[in-house]
Amino acid sequence: MSEWKTRITKVQVVKPAKEAGEACLVLIYPPGPDMGKRFPLARSEVVLGRGADCDIQVDRDSVSRRHARVFRTGENWSVEDLQSTNGSYVNDVPVTKSVLRDADFVKIGAAIFKFLSGSGVEASYHEEIYKMTIIDALTGAHNKRYFLEFLEREIARCARYRRPLSLLMFDIDHFKAINDKHGHLTGDYVLRELSKRLLGRVRREELLARYGGEEFAAVLPETDITGARTFAEQVRRLVGDQPFEYEGDTFPVTVSVGVATVEGEDVDVSSFIKIADDHLYKAKREGRNRVIG
Repeated sequence: MSEWKTRITKVQVVKPAKEAGEACLVLIYPPGPDMGKRFPLARSEVVLGRGADCDIQVDRDSVSRRHARVFRTGENWSVEDLQSTNGSYVNDVPVTKSVLRDADFVKIGAAIFKFLSGSGVEASYHEEIYKMTIIDALTGAHNKRYFLEFLEREIARCARYRRPLSLLMFDIDHFKAINDKHGHLTGDYVLRELSKRLLGRVRREELLARYGGEEFAAVLPETDITGARTFAEQVRRLVGDQPFEYEGDTFPVTVSVGVATVEGEDVDVSSFIKIADDHLYKAKREGRNRVIG
């Protein structure tokens, strides 16, 4: 009778590496026909730059011909600057070479990409596209479209419950001079840094939005004129008390603020904005770096 022998072999289970298609770059700034475009990282190395031979071509003066490369090592993706003129940044920090993590922001020149990776990259991409409809990609504040919708809802709600509602309109003093003296990349940094300082002050029920260019707005539900003026002075100090620094340049930045308040009134949105805007321009005419309203 034959004898059966069983050989037990230890099998090592090797976790498969992530497919390259599970990572991509999404262009989130500047606005234009390509904003929101997804660039799958389908190869182990992708070069970004202004040159026509680049895998991802970014046709902007601030971008070098071969600006940076995104490459894969094992399961990790990294970005490396290719000795570009204006440098490469990850989450606003200048880098020579850096490992990328899901949702990191990669900036080359004036272009900003968002790096998405992992098993849920498709869902993350669609979420990013939705956010682009309500968030200003450069500053992280809400955009004008969302601001107008939010303000209209809050006017109706505060009128219904007979509660106060305040609006601040403010912009950066002499912003053109900053761009002319320090360059447009510095101007972009100022917009981002200003928003970063103020977003930490805005409460959940309030709204900070980029209205356009260097002009911002803040909607303050259930805040009367005294509270609004206090908030406006805090905004002015948060911007003006600490100098801005970018690429070795240190310079002051100030804002002028216009305030408007209604209480239990169902006012027209454009009329409400005009009141605050008129106060803003009065602040500028009276010397800037001040609050009027």
